[in-house]
Amino acid sequence: MIQNKIDLKIRPAATGDISEIWKILQQSVARRREDGSTQWQDGYPNEEIVRKDIAENHGYVFILNKKIAGYAAVFFDLEPEYEELKAWENPPPYAVIHRVAVSSDFLKKGIATEIFRLIENMVKEKGIKSIRVDTIFDNTGMLRIFEKFNYTYRGEVYFRGNARKAFEKKLQ
Repeated sequence: MIQNKIDLKIRPAATGDISEIWKILQQSVARRREDGSTQWQDGYPNEEIVRKDIAENHGYVFILNKKIAGYAAVFFDLEPEYEELKAWENPPPYAVIHRVAVSSDFLKKGIATEIFRLIENMVKEKGIKSIRVDTIFDNTGMLRIFEKFNYTYRGEVYFRGNARKAFEKKLQ
C-alpha cells in the first residue's frame, strides 16, 4: 500500500466494496447537482461501470480510519476519446484518471488532494511518465485540483456527446 501524510491509503477495489463505492458516487452525483453542475447528471456513472472497473482492475478505494473515504478509476491503456485530440505533448504510455469521488463523511479534509497524490505516486511506480484527465467545464472543484497539481490544459475531448476540458501532466 502507498501511504501519505494524512494516513490515507490506496488499494484495489474489491467486489465487496461495490455498495460503499456506489453510495459515494451517488453522493457525488447529488453534490454536482446541488452545485449546478451538469456533470454526472445523465445516469453515468452507474453500478455496472463500477463492477466493470473492479473486474478489469481499474477501480481503487482510498481508506481513512478503516473506512472508504473515496474512489477513483485509473487506466493504464489508451483512452480512445483522447486520441482525437492532437495537442498532447507526452506520448503513450500514459495513465488516465476517471470517476474521482469523495464520501460525504470525509469532505473538507483534503481527501481529493491526497487521492491525486497517491495516484500520481502509483503511476510513477509503474514507470509511466504522464497522466491525462478530463472534466466538464462547470466542475470547479476538479478544475481546482488540476490547477493545484499543475495539469496543463490541452483542449476539448468528447464523452457521451459532451465536450470536456482535457488536461495532461508530465510526471518527474
